[in-house]
Amino acid sequence: QVQLVESGGGLVQPGGSMRLSCAASASGTSITRVYVMGWYRQAPGKERELVAAITDTSRGDNINYADSVKGRFTISRDNAKNTIYLQMKNMKPEDKAVYYCNADLKRFGVPRNEYWGQGTQVTVSS
Repeated sequence: QVQLVESGGGLVQPGGSMRLSCAASASGTSITRVYVMGWYRQAPGKERELVAAITDTSRGDNINYADSVKGRFTISRDNAKNTIYLQMKNMKPEDKAVYYCNADLKRFGVPRNEYWGQGTQVTVSS
């Protein structure tokens, strides 16, 4: 069983900042490798979209951002804790959405698979 536990959502004013965290944990068998870990978001009436993701490659981490958040959001991770963070600055009303953590990982003795967190609401409003 893999759990992605998100934290840090809530209400922020336009121009404000917020940090989201997502910790991956597993019961039964340990996580052996995290291939990709990132954040998606889904606004009402819209499709879920990628916000930012970190991919573990042989040459180090490869980071991708949606064009709409480049220069404002920063994704980072703590490999030892299997945790990622999303630092959001200069937030805009259009950033309002449910933010979901996603992980593509492998556990010992279990095939590689993709997992989702339960989502955390982020609201940007004055």
